[in-house]
Amino acid sequence: MANFLKSLLPARFRSDKIIVPVVRLQGAISAAGGSPLRQGLSFASAVPLLEKAFSIKSAPAIAIAVNSPGGSPVQSRQIFQRIRALADEKDKSVIIFCEDVTASGGYMIAIAGDEIYADPCSIVGSIGVLYAGFGFTEAIDKLGIERRLYTAGENKATLDPFQPVKEDDVERLKSLQLEIHDVFKTMVRERREGKLSDDPELFSGAFWTGHSALSRGLIDGLGDVRSVMREKYGDKVRLKLISASGGLFGRRISPFRNDLSKAGAGFAGGLVQTVEERLLWQRFGL
Repeated sequence: MANFLKSLLPARFRSDKIIVPVVRLQGAISAAGGSPLRQGLSFASAVPLLEKAFSIKSAPAIAIAVNSPGGSPVQSRQIFQRIRALADEKDKSVIIFCEDVTASGGYMIAIAGDEIYADPCSIVGSIGVLYAGFGFTEAIDKLGIERRLYTAGENKATLDPFQPVKEDDVERLKSLQLEIHDVFKTMVRERREGKLSDDPELFSGAFWTGHSALSRGLIDGLGDVRSVMREKYGDKVRLKLISASGGLFGRRISPFRNDLSKAGAGFAGGLVQTVEERLLWQRFGL
């Protein structure tokens, strides 16, 4: 009789069903979080999904699938910190799954997990700091363009792409990169304590397949969300994908935002951002 009454309850109320929320964090990481042409990843876009997942009280763990070539170290670290804060506050395990690429800032997010899994063909690692830009000095000379730049502060025009490279600017940039790199390395050592190999290339910015990342201690195992969750919680585990609510691309859209000039500017900026993101992905052959 008890089993019969239990069968009448909706699945979410049955004690034999274990629900594990799944959050997908995908895209290049930037403060903008994306463009009208391509959705990206930022602290602002990730937090609503994370908080929604951690709010499911019955869930024993949160699964987070990460697919990102990296980007802003600040946004990456903030997402990492929020995941850990929610895990401690809600007393839940966090299990990370690396998809195509979990590199650089993507890997900084991944180490928020209590366990990290990847596909054997996933690209994992790239623990380093990158700055990329362009130089246009010869181009504007050929076009007969005169560059006019007025600043207050001798370092205000640091790394201006329309001026020749200055060694002092490069040294200043390298100093900043080393500081950020040290923060990244400290985070990895703390979160992967006792698991990392002695590979001298571990913090060189190199990256590996999931299979090789496992031997270096960057991840804990090979597998996908479904197989790992079934192994941990049994065949009756139910994966619940957490999605953004709202309008187009998961964002709320106001019916009053019809300014075409703003829309045009947004798409123009989006083109540049799309190119930059494409370059990030291409570093890993994708």
